Amino acid sequence: MSGVRSLLRRISGMITSLLGLSILIFVISRVLPGNPARLALGAFASEEQVDQLAAELGLNDPLSVQYIEYMRRLLVGDLGQSLQTRNSVVQDLVTKLPATFELITLAFVFMAILGIPLGILAARHQGGVVDNTTRFFAFAAVSVPSFFIGILFQLLFGYYLNWFPITGRLSSAYGNEVISTTGFMLVDTILSGSLAAHIDAWMHLVLPALALSFGGLGQVIRITRSSMIDVEGKDYIEATRAYGLPSWLIVNKYSLKNAFIPTLTILGLQYAWLLSGAFVIEIVYSWPGVAKYGVQSVLSSDINAIVGVTMVIGLAFVTANLIVDILTSMLDPRVSFAGDST
Repeated sequence: MSGVRSLLRRISGMITSLLGLSILIFVISRVLPGNPARLALGAFASEEQVDQLAAELGLNDPLSVQYIEYMRRLLVGDLGQSLQTRNSVVQDLVTKLPATFELITLAFVFMAILGIPLGILAARHQGGVVDNTTRFFAFAAVSVPSFFIGILFQLLFGYYLNWFPITGRLSSAYGNEVISTTGFMLVDTILSGSLAAHIDAWMHLVLPALALSFGGLGQVIRITRSSMIDVEGKDYIEATRAYGLPSWLIVNKYSLKNAFIPTLTILGLQYAWLLSGAFVIEIVYSWPGVAKYGVQSVLSSDINAIVGVTMVIGLAFVTANLIVDILTSMLDPRVSFAGDST
């Protein structure tokens, strides 16, 4: 029963956070410079046309009336119509989310499969050449802006070496072979029965995902290294060495398990951060995802789309926090789901 109560308490906290975010984004979207109706219709639209669209969007109503209508629609999952595409914002998000989900998921995999082993390696060779080199790489990965890494990868691996394509999700040669069924290109290419298109989709995905993973990769290396060094100095680890257990067994069964909780926490938060970090990468690689849609929404003052993208990012953050708390309580029974020591 205590676990159920803790879960309900966390869910209520998530709802409160999302409610606060919705209020904040409503205020911000209404104070952005520019007339959304004018930007939507273009510079050559007449004042009558602009006034008509503004009236349809409710922009002429008092702010309190706009907020009540905004919350009424938001509570039933209606985010309104996008001024860019003239489609429902929910429809646009559903269409573009798979592309972003594929991108950030592969970036997350790169962070985990590269960051954890490198962190362990640095901890095992503390103070040596391997440790110093790994720490320098981690510091550089965190410090260098993602757009610079993305452009650097395009020039090196796309232009000079010609190993990977540098824009889009699929080459135009396979456009007629692949039917968009799920929106996930890796899945749709398999369902369409085209192995060549599936490989091409992977080739398009690797470079932006690797560029997106760099900032989080440096964080994972640093946290894993610090946690491993801290655990290696514990008495029970010294006892396992005194018993003559192999070093690989000590690292994998005892050290890593106890040092993994801080790494798990940063991984969970980084997965949500990848969604916000994708804004730059999707622009650099012309990736047709939610982040690029969000940038275009800000530039065109598309207030409904801005609210939709922001709420998706907020939902990703609170969901990631909830999942991390559940996994942490599973890994360490001493920590209750509520986050307190038992």
